[in-house]
Amino acid sequence: MLILLIRHAIAAEQDPDKYPDDSLRPLLTKGRRIQRRVSRSLLKEGLGPDRVFSSPWKRAWQTARIVVEETGIGKAQRFASEAMAKPPSLSALVSEIGPIKPDERIALVGHEPWMSSLAALLLVGSQGGMSVDFPKSGVMGIQAPLIESGVGELQFFWRP
Repeated sequence: MLILLIRHAIAAEQDPDKYPDDSLRPLLTKGRRIQRRVSRSLLKEGLGPDRVFSSPWKRAWQTARIVVEETGIGKAQRFASEAMAKPPSLSALVSEIGPIKPDERIALVGHEPWMSSLAALLLVGSQGGMSVDFPKSGVMGIQAPLIESGVGELQFFWRP
């Protein structure tokens, strides 16, 4: 399977007065534009996901919507994932995602620093095992036989 780790697009700045609940910060117009371009590139390269699992936080959910729209997979293939709004837990991800076909492409949309930690966990087996500068709208492709610690192989890392 190919696991596509996607960090949410550029969002509004943290502002406790405007967004007392950080999970409600929306994407900015610039973030939407960049994410549309990145998502179209996924489709152009034949890397469109079969299913998208996203943190339910507004900025990640909006990013996932753009991925779904631009790759044409349909809204029914976008799922909220509480595991993507927390520090990485592979068992929680596996439980939420369910069975995965060997040739399936799964997109996981979330936040820093958790995306970098998830990448490290999948690639080297330890959340602190490597340092990743994961930009907003960045996409990391990891080939893996299953979602398990240390079994992934880096295929690409796009930095918009």
